Amino acid sequence: MKLIWVAFYTILRKEIRRFMRIWVQTLVPPVITMTLYFVIFGQLIGSRIGEMAGFSYMQFIVPGLIMMSSLTNSFANVASSFYSTKFARNVEELLISPVSPHIIILGYMAGGMVRGVLVGILVTMVSLFFVSFDIYAWGVIALTLLFTTATFSLGGLINAIFAQSFDDISIIPTFVLTPLTYLGGVFYSIALLPPFWQGVSKLNPIVYMINGFRYGFLGISDVPLVYTFTVLILFISVLYGIAYYLISRGIGLRS
Repeated sequence: MKLIWVAFYTILRKEIRRFMRIWVQTLVPPVITMTLYFVIFGQLIGSRIGEMAGFSYMQFIVPGLIMMSSLTNSFANVASSFYSTKFARNVEELLISPVSPHIIILGYMAGGMVRGVLVGILVTMVSLFFVSFDIYAWGVIALTLLFTTATFSLGGLINAIFAQSFDDISIIPTFVLTPLTYLGGVFYSIALLPPFWQGVSKLNPIVYMINGFRYGFLGISDVPLVYTFTVLILFISVLYGIAYYLISRGIGLRS
């Protein structure tokens, strides 16, 4: 048991030290980007839009922007780190060691979660310069953030396993995550859409994550909260199972 925790702690510490060592590249850019969103969409455009679902437009979009920054950074952290390990052939040392695939997965996943949560906290602190909140449910905020960063950390791990070059780890964020995030209700309520497009939007899992997070801040959501956690638990279970199968079989890792 002690060996298991040593292995987990070692991987987690390596992941945290990795992104903290280059914090100017890993933590500062998302904060600057979200600050621009707050200014442009919240202050300039939001003042013309007025209220959304009974709240100022700035209050409405901030939870979605926080979630967007957290999920993209948790995905990017694991995808880039694990692929770098694979590219340098350090992953072979993990595969031949007595460390279980579960520990490898949990170590990298936890590292991605730490970066995602840390970015979310920093973006939240910046948002307080623009808007104030009466938090509705702290527990929902914490659980949604942890489950979402876990989901996308696992997604980044699977992406890295299949990636054959550094360019491959940017394909999913560019062509999948970015469109799904912008269509996930960050800047609008899906209740404003026609019934058909509401149905289509509900096929987007990020809709549930953003609405769950918004519920924690404001107490409003376009989808039932139970659906949010059902989707998150389902995705974590499926992605974890896929990651375990790939690593235990050495698929995409053995030359």
